Amino acid sequence: MEPLPKAPQTECEARVTLGPEGLAQVAFKGRLSARTVVDCWNKLERTLRGAAVRKLEVNVREVDFCGGAGFALLRYLNMGRMTPGAAVSMVGLADEFQRIFEGFTSQDYDAFHPRDRQGSHPLIEETGAAAHQLIGDLREQVGFLGGVVAGLAGSLVNRKRMRWPETRHVFALAGANAVPIVSLVSLLLGFIIAFESAQRLADFGAQIYVANTITVVMVREMGPLMTAILLAGRSASSFAAEIGTMKVNEELNALETLGLSPIRFLVVPRMIAGVLGAPLLTCYSILMGVVGGALVMLGLGFSLMLILHQMALSVHLGDLAVGMEKSLVYGFIVSGVGCWCGLQTEQGPSAVGLSTTRAVVTSLLLIIMADACFSAISYFLK
Repeated sequence: MEPLPKAPQTECEARVTLGPEGLAQVAFKGRLSARTVVDCWNKLERTLRGAAVRKLEVNVREVDFCGGAGFALLRYLNMGRMTPGAAVSMVGLADEFQRIFEGFTSQDYDAFHPRDRQGSHPLIEETGAAAHQLIGDLREQVGFLGGVVAGLAGSLVNRKRMRWPETRHVFALAGANAVPIVSLVSLLLGFIIAFESAQRLADFGAQIYVANTITVVMVREMGPLMTAILLAGRSASSFAAEIGTMKVNEELNALETLGLSPIRFLVVPRMIAGVLGAPLLTCYSILMGVVGGALVMLGLGFSLMLILHQMALSVHLGDLAVGMEKSLVYGFIVSGVGCWCGLQTEQGPSAVGLSTTRAVVTSLLLIIMADACFSAISYFLK
C-alpha cells in the first residue's frame, strides 16, 4: 500500500516589496494557519528586520483563512515589532476577521510573550513614566468630575433630560437589594461590639454603658463605614463591570455616535442613585446595629426601658448629622469610582475583571481616607 502524499507545508505566500524612501508592502495570499505561518514569519523576519522602513502596508485581501497563529503574525506586524518606528497600516482585512483582530490586543501578546518586556530600565525613566501617567490620570479625573457636575446640573435644571426609570432601577439594585446583607452584617456587628464592650465594662461594674457605647459607635462610625464597605463590594464592582462591558463591546462609542454623552446617559443616574441610597442604608444599618446591641443587653438582664433611656442620653442630633454626612460622601465615592473605573476599561479578555478589582480597591482606600479626615475634623471642631 502506497503512503498518502504529504500535505504541502506552505499554503500561504508572503510577498515583500521594498520601495524607495523607506516604503514597504507585505502582501499575504492563501491560508494563514498554524502550519503555514512559520515559514511566512521567518521570511518576513529575514527581509524586514534591519531594513530602513518608514511606512509599512500589510495587504491581506487575498487571505482565505486566518487562524490564531495568523492573527498573532498580523498583530506582531501591526505593533511594529519587525519594523520599529515605522507607521503600519492594515489593508483588506475581511469583516469576519476584523472583530477577532481587534480583540487580540498588544496587552494579550505581551502577556504570552513576557520575554519581549525583559530588560532593565533606568530609575529616572521609570519615575518619569510613572509621573506622566499620574498627571494624565489626574487630568482625566478632573475632566470626569467636570462632566459629572455638568451632566448633573443639566439634569436638575431640565428634568426631562434625566433618565428617572434608569435611576430607579439602579436605586433598587444598589439600595433595596442590599438590605439583606446590610441587615445581617449590622446585626452581627452590634452583637460583637456589645459583647466585647460588656466584658471590659464588667470589670468596673458599668455594663449599663454598653448601650451608650453601641449607639455612639454605630451612629457616628460603624454604621456609615460598614454600609460604605458593603456598597463598595456590591455597587462599585457592579457599576465598573456594567460600564466596562459596554465599553469593550463598543456600546459607548455607539452612544457618542448618536450624540449621547455616556456620562449623562450612564454615570449621572448611577451617581444620583448611589448618593441617595447610601444615607437610607446607613440609617437602616444603624438601626440593626442598635437592635443587636439591645438584644445582648436584654440577655444580660437589663430592662428594655433602661436600655432605651441610656441610648437616648448618649446620642444627640449632631452625632446623627455626622453619620449622614459621612454616608453622603461615601455614596459619592463608591458610585463615582465605580463609574470612573468602568469608563477607563481597556480592551482585552481580562480588562473588565481588572476594572472591577480596581474599583473595589480604590473605593475602599478612599473610604478609609475620607473617614480619617472626618475623624480629624470632628476632633478639632469638638
